Amino acid sequence: MHLVRLSKDIGTVTAMERSAQRLGRALVVLVDDRLAHGEHDDTMGPLVTELLDEAGFVVDGTVAVAGDAVEIRNALNTAVIGGVDLVITVGGTGVSPRDVTPDATAGVLDRPIPGIAEALRASGLAAGAVDAGLSRGMVGISGSTLVVNLAASRSAVRDGMATLGPLVTHVIEELSRFDED
Repeated sequence: MHLVRLSKDIGTVTAMERSAQRLGRALVVLVDDRLAHGEHDDTMGPLVTELLDEAGFVVDGTVAVAGDAVEIRNALNTAVIGGVDLVITVGGTGVSPRDVTPDATAGVLDRPIPGIAEALRASGLAAGAVDAGLSRGMVGISGSTLVVNLAASRSAVRDGMATLGPLVTHVIEELSRFDED
């Protein structure tokens, strides 16, 4: 168990103390029409939650939305306004007409980070996750929240989370420093 010291500003945890405690808060957004309408059980949310927990995040929850740009954008905006450090979306990143997650995400991002999105595609393809290699997924900053789109297969999620590890840590530490100024 880690003890957390508060800085002189009551209630403020410094970036170093925060990383020793937990990396930050995260939200998972599952983009799946059938899941959003209660037509099948959630098998992906528990996987992403477990991987985020292992990476040092406190997961605020999992939200299922239909493959609709407005619903996706609303979920992302709610997460950003709620102050989470990381939002992971799963699904809706492919090439079919219903795959609108990247389009909805683009409307929310203040600053895209294309290098991380390219790393996710490259590592996913190298690991045999074809949907990750074909993903149009985006990564970027909205406010002080990192938003990441992952393809929906278990292999794409597992590989994507492994690839994200050191990159997410660096981005969140940078954003935390900015927030402290």
